[in-house]
Amino acid sequence: MTTLVCTSASKAAAPAAQTPAYPSFSSYVRARRPVLLRTARSLTGNPSDAEDLLQTALTKTYVAWERIEDHRALDGYVRRALLNTRTSQWRKRKVDEFACEELPEPEPVSGGDDPAEQQALRDAMWRAIMRLPARQRAMVVLRYYEDLSEVQTAQVLGVSVGTVKSAVSRAISKLREDAELGLVRS
Repeated sequence: MTTLVCTSASKAAAPAAQTPAYPSFSSYVRARRPVLLRTARSLTGNPSDAEDLLQTALTKTYVAWERIEDHRALDGYVRRALLNTRTSQWRKRKVDEFACEELPEPEPVSGGDDPAEQQALRDAMWRAIMRLPARQRAMVVLRYYEDLSEVQTAQVLGVSVGTVKSAVSRAISKLREDAELGLVRS
């Protein structure tokens, strides 16, 4: 590689578009890019965003290259550009919430979303279950609250599957006819 001695002759000989305006800037970027990219990744957490952030910060550095007096402090200058750019991006982020005069309220859903009503229904159900005979009560609790199958319920209680089916059927009929449950459900 040859070193040019006369800068005015070299500028006249080569068109300005072919030679970089700051050859030391490109050598700086080649040498320090991995370190600066790690800094950008620590600011963004995403490799793609980090590359974009570094590109933007290096563009700002390139524009200010002639104004930077102490080239030994370039890393600090670029890091500050990275941080300022990231802060600006964060402040400009899109916000999907808009202030309005009327607050949006969810539509009331029928079916008893009211926690007090749900608790009242639970309490009434337990009182109705407690009024069942002990054997039916045990089968209903094992079958529906413990979520056991008919076979498992029969094994736990030591009865046949048919006994479980008939006892649970009679218990559900009694629960459907329970006056207190009828009042709470309506």
